[in-house]
Amino acid sequence: CCEKHLTLGVMCDGGMAEKFLLPARKLHVSTKLSYDQLALVETLAIGCHAVDRAAPKPGETVLIIGAGPIGLSAVEFVKVSGAKCVVMDMNAERLKFCTEVMKVDGVIQAKGDGSELIALTKLTHDQLADVVIDATGSNKSMVACFQYAAFAARIVYVGITQQELTFPHAPHLHRRELTIMASRNALSKDFARIIKLIEDGVIDTKPWITHHAKLEDMIATFPTWLKPETGVIKAIVDVV
Repeated sequence: CCEKHLTLGVMCDGGMAEKFLLPARKLHVSTKLSYDQLALVETLAIGCHAVDRAAPKPGETVLIIGAGPIGLSAVEFVKVSGAKCVVMDMNAERLKFCTEVMKVDGVIQAKGDGSELIALTKLTHDQLADVVIDATGSNKSMVACFQYAAFAARIVYVGITQQELTFPHAPHLHRRELTIMASRNALSKDFARIIKLIEDGVIDTKPWITHHAKLEDMIATFPTWLKPETGVIKAIVDVV
C-alpha cells in the first residue's frame, strides 16, 4: 500500500507531454516485448495486485464480476494461481471472449433477475465462490456481490465508486465471516513479474488488442471505440 501516491497524468499534469523527467528506477524495461505488449503491462498490474490481495489457492473458485480490462487482467492471474475462474458480466460478447480466448471455467450473464446466484450455485455445486473480485465500479454490483461469497470467503473491491456502500451485516458479512479488501493500483514488483510472464508466454496479450489507430486519426476514431458494438477489448494508439 502506497501512502503517498503520485501518478503522472492523474495527480499531476504531464502524462501526455512529448518529454518528461522521472527517476530511472520507475522504468520497467524489456528488450524482448513489442510496444503492443508493453502497453498492457500497467493494465495487467491492476489485476495482478487485486488477485494477490485475495491470494486464491488451487482448487478454490474465484468469481470475477466485470469483464472490462481490469476484470480480464484479474482473470489472467487467477489462471496463474491455479484456482478455478468464473466471470460474470452483462455483455455477451465479453463473456464469449472469456470462454473462447481466455478459457475460463465458467461464465454467467448478469441480467439483474436473480438468475446469477442460481447459475453460480450450479457451477460451484452449491459451494459459491471462495473469492469474489468486483471490477465493475458499480455501487449496485459491489453490494450484491456478498450473496455470491461462500463461508469465510474473501471479497476484493478493485472497482471504485464515489457512492456509499450499504449492505445487511448479519445475513452475509457476519454469519459467513467474510473478509473485505480493497485493491488500489499495483506494486513495483508486479511490473517485473508481468513482463517476465509475457516474455515466457504464460500470458498472451495479443488477443486483447482488437483495434489500432494512428495518432493523427484519434479525434475521429476514439468516439467509435466507446460504442459496445465496436467490440473493443483494448485499443492501441500508434505513435511511432
